[in-house]
Amino acid sequence: MTHAPVRARALAAAVLGAALLSTTVACGNEDGANAGTTPSSAAWKEPAAYTYTLESTEGERSLIGKFRITVKNGEVTKAVGLDDSARRLVEQSPDQVPTIGALLAELDQAREENADKAEADYAADGHPERITLDWLEDAIDDEALYVLTEYEPADK
Repeated sequence: MTHAPVRARALAAAVLGAALLSTTVACGNEDGANAGTTPSSAAWKEPAAYTYTLESTEGERSLIGKFRITVKNGEVTKAVGLDDSARRLVEQSPDQVPTIGALLAELDQAREENADKAEADYAADGHPERITLDWLEDAIDDEALYVLTEYEPADK
């Protein structure tokens, strides 16, 4: 009978240790799951003027297609649709074509609202090259994938 309390305490300690370890691991994964790769966007400051190509896919959204975008004074001044979907959007709702800053704001919002996936891959200079969002993993058509290429600051 003297062994039962010792076993019970050992079992309780093991369960407590496993619970603490699980909590620590879960917290570590939560931060890392939405962190993306380094360097972070914090290292990059959006210039006032630049051009880039945006390919926006996935989900049921109006911002679908491939665009060549020119930004001046922090605002989109020219957007060229490079496929039918993009041309239609530029013609009907040109104000929906985003700056890189607007895409990063969407990423930040997804992270703040604990989206199931909010990740970004960054170029060596810190600008985003790929942003992947999925607000609810089990929901259909709430995803967004942004691939940014041919980024060129105007001051280069």
